[in-house]
Amino acid sequence: MGLRLRLRLPHKSSHRTPSYLLLCVLALSFFSFTALLLYKVDDFVAQTKTLAGHNLEPTPWHIFPRKSFNEATKHSQAYRILQCSYFSCPYNAVVQPKSLLPDSGSGRPAHQPQCPDFFRWIHRDLEPWAKTGVTKEHVKRAKANAAFRVLILSGKLYVDLYYACVQSRMMFTIWGILQLLNKYPGMVPDVDMMFDCMDKPIINRTEHQSFPVPLFRYCTNEAHLDIPFPDWSFWGWSETNLRPWEEEFGDIKQGSRRRSWESKQPRAYWKGNPDVVSPVRLDLMKCNHSRLWGAQIMRQDWAEEAKGGFEQSKLSNQCNHRYKIYAEGYAWSVSLKYILSCGSMTLIISPEYEDFFSRGLLPKENYWPVSPTDLCRSIKYAVDWGNANPSDAEKIGKRGQEYMESISMNRIYDYMFHLISEYSKLQKFKPEKPASANEVCAGSLLCFAEQKERELLERSRVVAPSLDQPCKLPDADRNRLERLIQQKKKTIENVRYMEMTRTERGSR
Repeated sequence: MGLRLRLRLPHKSSHRTPSYLLLCVLALSFFSFTALLLYKVDDFVAQTKTLAGHNLEPTPWHIFPRKSFNEATKHSQAYRILQCSYFSCPYNAVVQPKSLLPDSGSGRPAHQPQCPDFFRWIHRDLEPWAKTGVTKEHVKRAKANAAFRVLILSGKLYVDLYYACVQSRMMFTIWGILQLLNKYPGMVPDVDMMFDCMDKPIINRTEHQSFPVPLFRYCTNEAHLDIPFPDWSFWGWSETNLRPWEEEFGDIKQGSRRRSWESKQPRAYWKGNPDVVSPVRLDLMKCNHSRLWGAQIMRQDWAEEAKGGFEQSKLSNQCNHRYKIYAEGYAWSVSLKYILSCGSMTLIISPEYEDFFSRGLLPKENYWPVSPTDLCRSIKYAVDWGNANPSDAEKIGKRGQEYMESISMNRIYDYMFHLISEYSKLQKFKPEKPASANEVCAGSLLCFAEQKERELLERSRVVAPSLDQPCKLPDADRNRLERLIQQKKKTIENVRYMEMTRTERGSR
């Protein structure tokens, strides 16, 4: 009996499982699951592209340094990407379509002014697709040269990101489209648009003649099919301390009044960055001689300006000369609108590119054309002509300033509205959200913005829907535009003849 008991005791204890073993298994499972979850989250975050430029490579057709971010840790960056991308847009009911003749509340249709004449270029820009329309294949092929894709569906904005844009261009451009939707809620049609955000047009007219590709960007020219769209700086440019357009214009206009025309310096002025692969700007640097060429040419160092708080680059302090020069950079430059705003007679060095509003400018009406051939001598002729005809020169400068004043944010939103509306009429398909596109709202975009960017974006916010409807788009009139083009060419040729005649007389 005792022997049997002694034999059973070990047998009984062999069925006992140590309690700490179960805890170890549970802990190991928990940490394994957590590690797997974190790995999956990190992998998900690493594939999430953002408006700020996370996980986006620069455009291959225009390489620039990748953007660095300020998040202190990898996990704080991951949290920000998740929060901003997926949890910042509240659920809102579908925006109901509205009539293009909104009621003002008094029983009468809201006020509808006539759009400026340069709006006719919208018809010309979309002419390549007038017969065939825009198909899914058109949009698909445009993707090869696009940095991002914009879809407006039932009043909501969706963006599909492909490449990074330099600085904050993408963020401010998309913010502008959001403000359009706020200004005209329920009125902007469903649309599917491909955008590039770099300077030079890329869709060559000859190469794409048989199958034109619709790509939106900030400028175009006769040799290309790219469709011009208002540039990002109308809502601000944080990297150069430029405020939203109407604020900046108001200050520039006020600065232009500090001196009378007679007290302004009687020479031409340019301040900018020549180191942007711009032959015309490099040539311009050779004209820096007040007595010989009547010009003061200054190099702009944006890195140094940033260190000094941009005190030396305030545009309102640069209206002290009777003549201001516009020279294209790598391609088109946003500086044109600020130069014209000064009220000085603007000397435009024969531009290769045009943006949406510059096509409405008229030589000797609101600017003076300058030849890139024998550049310094052409500038000197313009300065001498203006000083010999001060009243006429002052009027040209004043009309340039008035032209820019007419391009208010209301007109800019109207241009965007009509361009998108006319483009949407050409679509031969119903736009649908691709799986890779995310909804963008004010909350999600501001979530990604740095402090300086956020300040500018907030200051350019549309706070309430417009009580007025968009201006009335002029009818298409190709012959009228052709006459305008020929008139401009003839005026420029006349100025060149005047220059040559003076040169020939001087050589005798």
